[in-house]
Amino acid sequence: MRWATRAGCHVDRIACAWLLRRFVDPDAEFVFVDDPAEVPDDATPFDMRGAQLSHHLGDCSLETMLRHFGLDDPVLWDLAHIVHEADLDDERYDAPEAPGLDVICRGLSMVRDDPGVLAVGETIFDGLYEHLRRALLLGRQPS
Repeated sequence: MRWATRAGCHVDRIACAWLLRRFVDPDAEFVFVDDPAEVPDDATPFDMRGAQLSHHLGDCSLETMLRHFGLDDPVLWDLAHIVHEADLDDERYDAPEAPGLDVICRGLSMVRDDPGVLAVGETIFDGLYEHLRRALLLGRQPS
């Protein structure tokens, strides 16, 4: 399936693309547009104005996607809270990892084009997911 998002990927878009590939659509293809009116007819838009899969009621797009796809994995929700704070910085969640994730994603977007950002971002989010998964299993931060 094809998915469309805004050009200039940052933390929420990177996380959403990762979620789509890992948990929803392993064969996902991504299209990057400058204007929501440029979304191809055969693509589902996300993290852009007017899209169903975007910010709603104070949630970031990743949280919206988790609800939309019925994903209740507590590790995904922990990760979504970090992304929420990195993206919105509204202090809704206690997510001390958020500023670091924000800086990493901002820096990544300075040295890669959007497809490259998503490729490297997948590894970053795989690692963050695994760290959070092990912390949940162990009941403490893994070493």
